[in-house]
Amino acid sequence: MNELIPRIFIHFLGFFVAMIGLSSIDFNRFLKKNKVWQAQMLYLVLAMALGYLFAQFLLAIQWQIS
Repeated sequence: MNELIPRIFIHFLGFFVAMIGLSSIDFNRFLKKNKVWQAQMLYLVLAMALGYLFAQFLLAIQWQIS
């Protein structure tokens, strides 16, 4: 149980870092007009996927050090 809280925190941290990183990309160039909610869903899924990968990377490094 003690290990669960830091893992959840690291995943949320990865999600927010990915959202900040994705906010610098101009998605309007790549997406169709009048597809707002689809663009928001794509943004959310990309942020979750990148956040998950970032969190797994950090957890793997932490596991190697321990």
